[in-house]
Amino acid sequence: MDAPADSPWSGTGLDPLGGRVLEHLVTVPAADAAEVAAAAEVSTADAERALRHLTDTSLAVRIDGPVPRWAAGPPRTSLGVLLARRRAELARAEGLVEHLHAVYETVSGARSAHLVELLEREDEVSARYGQLLKGCEAEVLHLAKPPYVTGFGVDAGKPGVADGVRMRSVYETEGFSDEVSLATAVHGTGRGGELRLAPRLPVKLVVFDRTAALLPVRADRPAAGSLVVHSPALVEALAALFESAWAGAEPVSLSSRTDAPPPACGHGASPPEDTGPTEAPDPRTREILRLMATGMKDDTIARVLKVSRRTVQKHVSDAGTRLGARTRFQIALLAAERGWLGASQGLGEVVVGQ
Repeated sequence: MDAPADSPWSGTGLDPLGGRVLEHLVTVPAADAAEVAAAAEVSTADAERALRHLTDTSLAVRIDGPVPRWAAGPPRTSLGVLLARRRAELARAEGLVEHLHAVYETVSGARSAHLVELLEREDEVSARYGQLLKGCEAEVLHLAKPPYVTGFGVDAGKPGVADGVRMRSVYETEGFSDEVSLATAVHGTGRGGELRLAPRLPVKLVVFDRTAALLPVRADRPAAGSLVVHSPALVEALAALFESAWAGAEPVSLSSRTDAPPPACGHGASPPEDTGPTEAPDPRTREILRLMATGMKDDTIARVLKVSRRTVQKHVSDAGTRLGARTRFQIALLAAERGWLGASQGLGEVVVGQ
């Protein structure tokens, strides 16, 4: 009669009906099965089964007579005995876990096995990543760069981050140009994750709750195997590496990505009116310029914003004309000086959503 995990009685082992019956019994001197059934809104047979269980666990006392009646025992005493029994069971389970872990370390043949794990096969990497992610309670830190492999957790495009877990990702700009990385980023930011772009990242990396880290054995061949690091000192160093990359990266938001460009930016529509070199352009142009300033190529910007490559080039060209700039570097530099890249979203942050 164990209770569901979300029942207030789950810690005692009582099911919801048993808990309701006990709650009723403590409010009356005694009650028969019919009275209990009416109070709990169940059949008499169900009420009798719950009463028998309460009697067997010393939570209720049966009073014999022409019509049997039941009375609650002192809750603090009776429930205290039941909780003590449950605590003893948990203690035995914890002892079993420690015994199993000791056997595991002995069989593994290395004292350092709990500090670093070597995963040689792609399916091992994927399964271990899933276990680590499922156990996260606070945060996931993620550095993503090509080459991508489907077995390396976050790169698979389905980061199953639990609710309440903060996920921060930095993607290498050159690698943020394929459907796998874009789908992964959209999925992650859709669950409240935060995304930034950087021109170059030192390594592919995932840090889980700052207690474990996953990274490839070889940076140029992630399919060759991965390491799971548990050493506190190494994990802290890898987390610091992430924070350094995060601090130097440009924020990008994918929370409002549109399926089509605004009418003023579409093909066949008139371009935005030139309002002077010092006045900020329309929001779409600012979005494109901010992404361009992170180092994104036109094809990548078009894919992220779901517009055509020609539309991107038209906005960049118009901005260059207004600024009197000839190269993309000059456009980005002058746009930053005019404050075009520092809109209300913050420098480098682009809203491109659902």
